[in-house]
Amino acid sequence: MIKTDIIIIGAGPTGLFTVFEAGLLKLKCHLIDALAQPGGQCAEIYPKKPIYDIPAFPEILAGDLVSNLMEQIRPFEPGFTLGERAETLDKQEDGSFIVTTNKGTQHQAPVVVIAGGLGSFEPRKPLIANIGLFESKGVEYMVKDPEQFRDKKVVISGGGDSALDWAIFLADVASEVSLVHRRNEFRGALDSVEKARELAKLGKIQLYTEAEVQEIHGKDELQAVVIKYNDEAKEDSYVETDFFIPLFGLSPKLGPIGNWGLEIEKNAIKVNNAKDYQTNIPGVFAIGDVNIYPGKLKLILSGFHEAAVMCQFAYQIINPDKRYVMKYTTVGGVEGFDGSKKEAKKEVVQSIN
Repeated sequence: MIKTDIIIIGAGPTGLFTVFEAGLLKLKCHLIDALAQPGGQCAEIYPKKPIYDIPAFPEILAGDLVSNLMEQIRPFEPGFTLGERAETLDKQEDGSFIVTTNKGTQHQAPVVVIAGGLGSFEPRKPLIANIGLFESKGVEYMVKDPEQFRDKKVVISGGGDSALDWAIFLADVASEVSLVHRRNEFRGALDSVEKARELAKLGKIQLYTEAEVQEIHGKDELQAVVIKYNDEAKEDSYVETDFFIPLFGLSPKLGPIGNWGLEIEKNAIKVNNAKDYQTNIPGVFAIGDVNIYPGKLKLILSGFHEAAVMCQFAYQIINPDKRYVMKYTTVGGVEGFDGSKKEAKKEVVQSIN
């Protein structure tokens, strides 16, 4: 059983920033996310996409924003349960909650914060009749551990940043990497497209464009895929492979959270925005794109604001006998759980007699 002050469901930008705001109040956090790495969509779908509405950053890449947030919260030593989906929420007699994942990992805390962006993400699967038979037997919808593909033959489908980035990365890990895209033009960052094409020229990536994987074959494990071209005059390519990784993006859904007894409106969680972003279940909050209220703006900076407000009220639930007076970081500094301390230098003024 993992015990903490605040369970945060969702490790996207809003969930990560919540760790910082909670840390200022000396509250420990543990994050749960179905994705294999922190950062949500910013890390999984468009790490190299520029974002323009983060205060003080005229432009910042989504992946860099995640890296900065991870550095910002490092002193507060958050815990992570990654690659697991929050499945059930059970209230205990003492008022705390137990959140159990699809893999049976249990977490207990007096406060639960749902910061799941647009919900849990499920992979968009290609329309291949027998693909379900090979899931976890050669078909993978995300890369959790690159070492799994060490010295293996890998076929990746997709034309976005995720497909390009993993094809480039695995070129130095797998024995063979094939990248299949239905168009000749890719949707990813220009430098990634250029690097993939350069690796193709060097023979480190086999590039199949204007084509799609339409058949997969094997007995107990995946053994090969069949690539069909848009130009019917071209013969199909039969490619032997150990793994097929279709990276067509993720589809957001509330998933099991939708069955927790929360008040739902338009596939989002209703909250009390006049006070604390608490849901209809006391002690359970929802912040970021997953919530809805009058005037809601689905912006990262809105999620940051909601996190700051929410943490003040979470503190009162966790410490009902204590009164917290907010102090600006410019005055009180930032004191991490790891013993680090950041504060403004204090000038010494000597009196003249």
